[in-house]
Amino acid sequence: MGRKGRESHVNFYLGQGIRQEGLLTFKGQARVDGEFKGEIQGEGLVLVGSSAMVEAKIRADRVVISGRVTGNVEATERIELKKPGNLIGDVTAPLVMMEEGVRFEGHCHMALDQDKEEAGRLKLLGGGPAPGA
Repeated sequence: MGRKGRESHVNFYLGQGIRQEGLLTFKGQARVDGEFKGEIQGEGLVLVGSSAMVEAKIRADRVVISGRVTGNVEATERIELKKPGNLIGDVTAPLVMMEEGVRFEGHCHMALDQDKEEAGRLKLLGGGPAPGA
């Protein structure tokens, strides 16, 4: 089964209007559309829906944020901030993507390996040519 098939199965879901506090650990995919406070860590994908309000440290392979997150976010593969996302906290991942219209307040650290930071191997993705180019 391909990667897309594995990502379609949600292992944890916190629905809109539901509040939860504590430590969430998971394998596969976790989706948050409600309110969560604490820490989220797992192997796989964390989806923070547009209605979500999260106050937590998040660590996973991939993180996609469309809602409100306050806390540091760390991913081994990538972090995506999608409109109307709002993140207050630092991000650490080899690849960080932000759509126009998101709010980000914090520091961004992009490195392929904590021990071997090779700036020449980093790729920044943009929406077009640089101003004046």
